[in-house]
Amino acid sequence: MGLDSYINTYGAACKARFGQKVKKLTIDAKFTCPNRDGTLGRGGCTFCNVSSFSHEAGTDLGISEQISQGKFRQRDRQAKGLGNNKDAANDKYIAYFQAYTSTYDEYALLKARYDEAIKDEHIVGLAVGTRPDCVPDAVIELLADYQDKGLEVWLELGLQTANEQTLKRINRGHGWQEYADTVARARRAGIKVCTHLILGLPGETHQDYMQTLTQVLELGIDGLKIHPLHIVEGSTMAKAWRSDKLTIMALEDYAFSVGEMIRATPKHIIYHRVAAYAQRPMLLAPDWCSRRWDAMVAIEDNLREFGGQGQALRSD
Repeated sequence: MGLDSYINTYGAACKARFGQKVKKLTIDAKFTCPNRDGTLGRGGCTFCNVSSFSHEAGTDLGISEQISQGKFRQRDRQAKGLGNNKDAANDKYIAYFQAYTSTYDEYALLKARYDEAIKDEHIVGLAVGTRPDCVPDAVIELLADYQDKGLEVWLELGLQTANEQTLKRINRGHGWQEYADTVARARRAGIKVCTHLILGLPGETHQDYMQTLTQVLELGIDGLKIHPLHIVEGSTMAKAWRSDKLTIMALEDYAFSVGEMIRATPKHIIYHRVAAYAQRPMLLAPDWCSRRWDAMVAIEDNLREFGGQGQALRSD
């Protein structure tokens, strides 16, 4: 794939800093979510079933064991792809706390889990996925402390959309203001923020995606992740999909909107992801999300034809 030719990618940014490819190792640290445990609600967001995007979800392994297994899988995959084994002693990884809300616990427990992950000598960074309404000042200070020690630290905030009506419709449990407040506090502390956005949410159009991007960029962020909406087994949306009450985004429309968003993004913003896929039988729709490279190829084709990151911006 040649996305690095059109986008400021996370992989390229890590390689520039560390001089080599750096992989993320996803970790399930047994966190929950205020939208599931009754604090805000139960059942979660209408699109949510975490096991569709975290293959460690539900694991009984501890954090150290998950990291060990993750490193083994990465090295095995690399060896099969290259036909030989590279020197594993030089491998570098980011510990990615992905499952559920990874800042939603007591401070001492959060610190213990993060500390366990970074004690591995191959871990050079920490990425923490969470909700905008679950990031107290103490957590921001903790992440800033890790960064001061030389780790590559990212706070990954799941906004999904800036449209207040959509946030209510999908039972998100927070609004734009919580997101804006957390971004402001994180940036004051020098923590890099990566914002997650979903395209294809019910009732939204291309104009909504562009408006969300505009609002997010105006706040000032460091990274973006764009995902297509997945209809997954066990989610509230699965019921609506089975009743033919949901319109599923076509691959062509997704590639068009992602391309337009990338062209409207300043070149210093790092794109951590522009597509995602899920496996059956957990994935119900859209079908193209079951094939890892379909969206990537379509997006690259769009960027090749119409231009890459920042090219829709004026160059005064």
